[in-house]
Formats: sequence, structure tokens, C-alpha cells
Amino acid sequence: MEQDKKAIEPDNTAVRTALWRALHVQVDPLPHIIEDEIGLQLIAPNDGWQQRPDMDTNFTKRVRVSMAARARFVDDLVIEQSKKGITQYVILGAGLDTFAQRRPDIAAHLQLFEIDRPDTQTWKQQRLMELGYGIPEGLHFVPVNFETDSSWWEKLVHSGFDRSKPAVVACAGVSMYLTRDANLALLRQVKSLAAGSILALTFLLPLELVEEADQQLLQISMKGAQSSGNPFISFFSPEAILELAKEAGFENAKVVSKADMVKSYFADRTDQLSPASGEEFLLATT
Repeated sequence: MEQDKKAIEPDNTAVRTALWRALHVQVDPLPHIIEDEIGLQLIAPNDGWQQRPDMDTNFTKRVRVSMAARARFVDDLVIEQSKKGITQYVILGAGLDTFAQRRPDIAAHLQLFEIDRPDTQTWKQQRLMELGYGIPEGLHFVPVNFETDSSWWEKLVHSGFDRSKPAVVACAGVSMYLTRDANLALLRQVKSLAAGSILALTFLLPLELVEEADQQLLQISMKGAQSSGNPFISFFSPEAILELAKEAGFENAKVVSKADMVKSYFADRTDQLSPASGEEFLLATT
């Protein structure tokens, strides 16, 4: 019985990220970068969850703000591309993503494919049903373990993905767990999608390129990942990730930096709320 219980627990990283998004809403000043407490509803943690060491409202402030900005950036990209006619949205490493629940107005016009570990997906589907959200017709769960299963593409197609139509592909918080070769293979697979597809992939900067104020946070994250058995393997400078994209065949690629995020979401703030450095986006179009 204990083993069955463990088999349907969500991934710890997915839980932490969802809680950070909720914490942003609960403790950071208005206007919020994103409003997302649905993940918190799904998790339903015990009282006192805000006192967890990884939820420390001061020490992790810049990280949770980064998670909010990351989610907002992807939301905005999907909404923009949906307005241009793209009807497929693929989330690699979906975790406890809540786009389908937060933006049903947009999701209703999309075929949305969430790819992640089987345990996390089983648990999430159960919680969505228990809370009354249900599973919309256009939401597809594609169970894949990226560390042991390289056939995510085949499983995606078998889930109803139309390879003849363009798609938005978001891959946040995954590249650091993959080898350079595995990241290259992922990029090459996305490059094979229909013309007009767009990839938003996060990557971690090497420690020496991270602002001094954030280096300790990255070191703690690295130690935590190591002790959990899922160490960070890959770090890329902006030049290196663009070179990798070029090697994969992308001719149209750019990096979205922390400075770009600040300009988009924080420029008019007077409360000094700002994301951490260390994670940036590769934006590439087929």
C-alpha cells in the first residue's frame, strides 16, 4: 500500500515551482507578474507550508519572482502565437502547469500536450478531477521519463499531435538535467516540426556568469539536485546555447535574458521587485 501511495506523488521540483508561483501572489506586492494559485489548490499542503526552508519569503524572493516571470513569458508567447493561428501547444516537463485551467479562453482553441513523468501526471489528473476542474477535451497527458525514455516524440504523435501543423513548444526547467547531446537531440526534434513552430527553452548559466547576489541560491539548488539524485548536468553561456541551436539546424534563434525580462515585466515597478539572474530563455523558430 505504501508503494502505491508513493507511485502517485508529484515530482518535488514541480511542487516547489507551483508553490513559488502561489507564494508570489500571497506575499509580493501588486501588480503580480502572474496570478496562479491553482497549483497550490492541487497540492493542498499542510498549514505552515510557507515556513518550509525553500519557501523562505526573503531568501528565495528573487527565485520565486523568476518563476513567476518565466510562466508569464510562456503564457504571453502562447497567447500571441494563438492569435496568429497556431493551434498546438506542447509543454515538455509540464510539472504542475496550470495554463489550461487559468486560461480556458485560450486553451479552448488549442490542442495542449503536457509531457512529464508518469507519476506526476497520474497524480495531477486525479487532483484535477477531485477539485472539479476535469480534463478538457483538448488537454492531452503524455507520460515520459526524460532520463530513461527518448521516445517522447513518438508518444506525442500517438497522443494526437499533428506533425503537419506548427506548434509552440515550451521546455522550462529541463535542460539542466540533460546532457549536451540530449539537449541537442531535443533541439533537433523540435527543429523537425512544421515551419512556423517556436521553441521557448530555459537554460542555466554557468556559475561564473550569474550575478554575485544569486550565486549562493544557484549553489544551494545544485546541491539539492545532487542530493535528490537528479544533478544539474548542463550549463550554457548565451553564446553556447545559440551555437547548440545552430548545430541543431535553427537559423532563427535568440536569447531572452534577465534584462529582457526586467524590461518586459518590471520596468515600471517602484518596489524594486526583480527576478534572479542565472536562468535565461532560448527562443528559436523553425
